[in-house]
Amino acid sequence: MRNGTPGFVPSRLVQAREAQGFITREALARRVAKSASTVQRWEEGSATPEPDALRVLAEALNVRPEHFLRPLQNSDRPVFFRSLASSLKREKALQRARMSWLFDISSALQEYVELPEVDIPDVMGGASFKQLRSEDLERIALDLREHWSLGHGPCVDVVAFMERSGFVVASEEMGTARLDGLCRWRDDEQRPYVLLADDKMSFARRQMDAAHEMAHAVLHRGVSMEEFAENFDLIEHQAFRVASAFLLPHTVYPGETRFHSLAEFEALKDRWKVSIKAQIKRLSDLDILDPASARTLYKSYSARGWSKGEPLDDVWAVPRPRALSEALNAVVDAQLRTKTELLSSDFTISARDVESLAGLPVGWFDEDQGAIVRLIPRSDPTRIAASGSGAILPFRIEG
Repeated sequence: MRNGTPGFVPSRLVQAREAQGFITREALARRVAKSASTVQRWEEGSATPEPDALRVLAEALNVRPEHFLRPLQNSDRPVFFRSLASSLKREKALQRARMSWLFDISSALQEYVELPEVDIPDVMGGASFKQLRSEDLERIALDLREHWSLGHGPCVDVVAFMERSGFVVASEEMGTARLDGLCRWRDDEQRPYVLLADDKMSFARRQMDAAHEMAHAVLHRGVSMEEFAENFDLIEHQAFRVASAFLLPHTVYPGETRFHSLAEFEALKDRWKVSIKAQIKRLSDLDILDPASARTLYKSYSARGWSKGEPLDDVWAVPRPRALSEALNAVVDAQLRTKTELLSSDFTISARDVESLAGLPVGWFDEDQGAIVRLIPRSDPTRIAASGSGAILPFRIEG
């Protein structure tokens, strides 16, 4: 008779280990007072932990024991990172795992709320990303603006716009300045998820990072992991070009430039909410700035110390994702679930991890929950979730 825990999902252990920064099995083994070979067998599925060991694992990884019993969606879709450097292996593994936890949070919330419908047009026209030329990327950026009725002026909050268009967006510190964000399509609900870095963040950088991940979702939805690895530089170039063209349309922005000076770019930054450095690159890509002029501007830029922080960076607040935090507040305010019930029934990760990924203030789960007695929700029976966990609230992002 085989001992252990029936229903144990080995990939959940790998995920939890990576999400908490235990990049090696040896490190986790030391934490739970087991051998590395035992942890390896658990992760490979050739053995499962006994109930007592399962509880120790859960405590070490700051999850509930039930976390290891929930199925994990497998996907052959790539996670789009900005770097494939082997030196970032630990950080990328951690963020892939955090993205999976973001999936879990969203799934739990969608038992109670309806997130905005995905509204992402097919602008590829059946073409492969390998066929796209610069003029195609410019056209795609304008097609996106037309579909979303944005006109050709500044887009003042890309994150809020993405959430209204059906993206699930989260942000948290990633522990490195070399990972600005990641994007992945979720197969079962056909929705793109984006996780942005809060490290050394400014408003203008958040705008470009968000637009960059949006471009990946639009351009590279069908790209396989093998294609991503083989065509990394091309894929990153395309995402940046579409993001730049989306934020600074060639139909309007270049006509507002005359002197091509840092002072002019600083003034235009206030209007377009795009960094000075990105504006120089944009005009270079459009062949409005020749290489010699661009180099001169970059040198002056560096001489002013702007590589460490541009004008206006310390003035504007960084846009934060709001959809998940507003959804959680809506669930609690409607008395569909208390905060305690959410943690004990819906989420298997810790309160602090949910707060971080859902954009909630630290300690949100610790706040007073109000009256003990609560009304029984009354709603149309057709709107009850299949799980029987409560009524589904229509949910829209305002702003």
